[in-house]
Amino acid sequence: MIFGNLDVQIIILLIPALVFSLSFHEFAHAWMAYRLGDDTAARLGRLTLNPMAHLDPVGSIALLLMGFGWAKPVPVDPRYLNNPRDDMVKVAAAGPLSNLLLAILSAISLRILLTSGFLSPDLKTFLIIFMQINITLAVFNLLPISPLDGSQILSPYIEKHFGSQMIYKMKMYGPRVLFFVIIFSMVTGIHIFSFVITPIFNFFLFIFF
Repeated sequence: MIFGNLDVQIIILLIPALVFSLSFHEFAHAWMAYRLGDDTAARLGRLTLNPMAHLDPVGSIALLLMGFGWAKPVPVDPRYLNNPRDDMVKVAAAGPLSNLLLAILSAISLRILLTSGFLSPDLKTFLIIFMQINITLAVFNLLPISPLDGSQILSPYIEKHFGSQMIYKMKMYGPRVLFFVIIFSMVTGIHIFSFVITPIFNFFLFIFF
C-alpha cells in the first residue's frame, strides 16, 4: 500500500489533499480543452475547482486504500478543438502535468519551511502526503492503459506505427486490465503500481532534500 497503515490523524490530513488533487487534475483537463477551443466541459460545470463537480466516490476510495484512483472523466468533444489530433494529446497531458506541478510546489514549500524552521509536524506530514498523492496521480495516469491519460497521449504514436486496430484493442482491453489489477491488489495486498510510484516518490525526496 502506498500510504502504509493509516491512523485517524493521517486520514484527516489525507482527505483534503486527496480531494483538492483530484479536482485540480480534472480542472486542468477542462481548462486545456477550453483553451484549445472546446467549451463542452465548461458548459457542463466542469471548469471549476469545486470537488463536487469532479469526484468519483469509488475512485477516491481506491486512491485512499490502494494508492491509485480516479475522478469523473472530463467530457471533451474533439470536433471543437482547433487541431483535434494534437490537441487531444495536450488535453490528456494537462491532468498528470498539473499533479506534477502540485508535487513540485509541495516539495519546494517543504524545503523552504524546513530551512526556515517554521515547519510544524502536522504541516510537514500534510505536505509530504500532498506530494505523494500528486506523484501517485501523475504516474498512475501516465500509464499507457486505456482509459488513463497515458493511452491518449500515446495514441498518435501507436496509431502511426501499429495502426488503428491497436487503438481499438487498447480501448477494449484497457479497462479490463485495470479492473484485474484493482481486484488483485485488494485480494493479495500486493499493490502493483506501488513498484513504479514509490521509486519516483523517493527520487523526489532525494532531489529536494
